Amino acid sequence: MIKKIGIWVLFVLMANRISAQGDNEIVQFSSTLNQFLNVRDFCISENGDEAYFTLQSPFQEISQIARITRENNEWTAPELLPFSDVYMDLEPFLSMDGKRLYFVSDRPLDDSAQEKKDFDIWYVERNGLGEEWSKPKNLGAPINSDLNEFYPTLSENNNLYFTLESPNGLGKDDIYFSRWENGTYSTPALLDENINSPGYEFNAFISRKEDYLLFSKYNEEGGLGSGDLYISRKDANGNWAKAENIGAPINTKYMEYCPFYDEKNQLLYFTSRRNDMAPRAFGSVSEFQEYIYGSNNGLSKIYRTKFVME
Repeated sequence: MIKKIGIWVLFVLMANRISAQGDNEIVQFSSTLNQFLNVRDFCISENGDEAYFTLQSPFQEISQIARITRENNEWTAPELLPFSDVYMDLEPFLSMDGKRLYFVSDRPLDDSAQEKKDFDIWYVERNGLGEEWSKPKNLGAPINSDLNEFYPTLSENNNLYFTLESPNGLGKDDIYFSRWENGTYSTPALLDENINSPGYEFNAFISRKEDYLLFSKYNEEGGLGSGDLYISRKDANGNWAKAENIGAPINTKYMEYCPFYDEKNQLLYFTSRRNDMAPRAFGSVSEFQEYIYGSNNGLSKIYRTKFVME
């Protein structure tokens, strides 16, 4: 088994009341996943015993959702979900009760169709932990459209936040919100300029109480790299404050995206393409391979770190 590679860092205190307690380590989530070239889009169950993520080919022609479970405090070998097939499936998000798994897919609306659709938000259901998932169901209108919808995330009251590529947005990718009312979703609303911009905003994670939003901005002025994680909080009037870059060492000059926050354990999970590899001598091919696959090697990997919200 390839060992986890970590970087010890000092977590930077932030003006928006994000703080750290002492030194915090940013580590790869699990060395079990180092056998794969591209791993992204992570979520974990409330009890921490089940995790879902996306596996992709080097150039993302293939994208499927996989799961691991914790047994005797160890993660099992990854397994593909039974509904993942010839279509692009990605960006899983597990409901708080663990009975519904949302995801994104370009699969057709019904089995009789042959052509792929644009990307929509879908879900599967189960009666309880350990039970089989249902066949995929399209979330439908008014959420899904003839445009691309991505990265679903829900607060505890089922309000939905997601990314939409729309000509009516502020940029190419923007974050939208839809309220859950009387068993249905309202027409999606574009979040304001404190969140969105003429650039790219995507991969939002909403907190349980809907009081803060973590998301990615791409090539933002004043950012650290190609893609950085940002945070916005709601003020006393329920409005979103101007988003702030959460800073180094989580953000780097490389791409950081797909945040997921475990509020109970105060752990931030995110995807990064960080790269700290350096030339060195190797005693064998196996040692070379272990270093290449196990290091922060510029391919998308899932990381975690202690992240305290105050």
